[in-house]
Amino acid sequence: MAIFLNTRAPYIDFQMLAHDRFFVDKSGIIEIINERINIKNRYICITKPRRFGKTSILNMLGAYYGRAYDSAELFSGLKASQAETYLTHRNRYNIISLCLNRLPDRRKTYEDYIGLILDTLENDLKEAYPGLSGNNSGSIADMLSATGEQFLFLIDEWDYIFSHELFPEHHNDFLEFLRNLLKDKPYVALTYMTGVLPIKKYSTGSALNMFDEYTMLNDRLFEKYFGFTEDEVEMLCRKQTKVSLTAIRGWYNGYQASSGEGIYNPRSVVLAFRNGYCQSYWTKTGKMDEVLFFLKYNIGEVRDDIVQMVNDIPVRINIEEEYSAGQKPPENRDEIYSAMIIYGLLSYHDGTLRIPNRELMPEFQKALKDDDFGDVAKLVRNSDKILFATLDKNGKAVAAYLHTIHNSELPILKYNDENSLSCVISLAYLSARNKYRIEREEKSGKGFADFIFHPRRKNMPGIILELKANDTPEAAIAQIIEKEYCEKLQKENVENILAVGISYDTEKKEHQCVIENISLKNSATL
Repeated sequence: MAIFLNTRAPYIDFQMLAHDRFFVDKSGIIEIINERINIKNRYICITKPRRFGKTSILNMLGAYYGRAYDSAELFSGLKASQAETYLTHRNRYNIISLCLNRLPDRRKTYEDYIGLILDTLENDLKEAYPGLSGNNSGSIADMLSATGEQFLFLIDEWDYIFSHELFPEHHNDFLEFLRNLLKDKPYVALTYMTGVLPIKKYSTGSALNMFDEYTMLNDRLFEKYFGFTEDEVEMLCRKQTKVSLTAIRGWYNGYQASSGEGIYNPRSVVLAFRNGYCQSYWTKTGKMDEVLFFLKYNIGEVRDDIVQMVNDIPVRINIEEEYSAGQKPPENRDEIYSAMIIYGLLSYHDGTLRIPNRELMPEFQKALKDDDFGDVAKLVRNSDKILFATLDKNGKAVAAYLHTIHNSELPILKYNDENSLSCVISLAYLSARNKYRIEREEKSGKGFADFIFHPRRKNMPGIILELKANDTPEAAIAQIIEKEYCEKLQKENVENILAVGISYDTEKKEHQCVIENISLKNSATL
């Protein structure tokens, strides 16, 4: 619970990280944090989604600031060593490090939880300062003051009891505990605190209003130190040969810094390189993973947005208020999306909301199958059928399925809107994403194909799908051939290609579909 003075734990943890093949030097953050030591604004709270490197940074800070060991060799050559203040603060501080995710082994009341923290702090203080052993009446703050020294506080998972909905009746008590321990105390040289949820703002006089907060919605100072940047991913990619940069981008890119630069989930990227393949490495930890947990609070208001985002169409929205620790479950569209952004389930940049990447897309697809989504759920659950009909070259069945989808009572599915038509196709083929990488408006041959289905398995045919309004499906097939849309699939050595031509009548609201096989021999002459 408490790491105090003479421990080598942060040093050892960071040493292992720094010697890892896929280590990324984030020590430049130290120069910024050095500027905050022993000033009024010496309270920093970083809230980012899990697996974004918060604990790694915290261990690095412990290794750098802790005075119980000499970390000169460990930081030699790292970016921090180039800072003007590097030697001024290296190994100069007493460290109190708290990871607040530990519960008592037996009784699990709030009193047990806070008692474990207090007992650990008291025991460590008395061990480090034997002169305090006779002091049994004062608070932890009194004991720290009595040492006559300063301390640097590193607090990880500060929001654990909030994010796990533990002891809700004592949330204010916990905030008061942190306030009484830290606020305006001369023994505090710096407090660096991390979590997933921002601090709840009860008022301008709230318990922890001394903290400067940096969140997924509000961070221009520290954002590049949490998650991997594009340059860092490219650097790591060169250290191995099994996974391409294109694959990594497709799976894990999707968050954005204020500049628009891509930010990647570092744990997923490293595991993909280490294992030699991409998949979803998003670890399951209850509701933080479950998209549906948040969407169920207001299915009706968010339904069309989710359909759009699943179809790679961004949603424009202005998010002003942040979902925070201790807040009641989200009630409206803005609150739902704010919570999902904070947890990393959605990315938000410049007023645009998106599903971040392929790693998280399955969570949204799974949510769309829930009965609360009504007609959408029925369509998604039947999406296997239209893929099978396509592979069987059953154009009439495909047209019938599309007709059913377009006539469903979904406001987003309008016949006179291009994005709506794409949504129809994407909804219809949603389950195909498990077998295909589906690209919309992809450059291939002499133009841009409406949809290209790139097979994930060698025995699956490639699919090129072209839409035509108030025309014939044969015209769509002719365009696929004339524009040489097969080029991309041929370069991928796809042995069988299906050309799917779909026409729709905007007046009669009718679909027609023709599916033809394009052999490699014929394709080669295109």
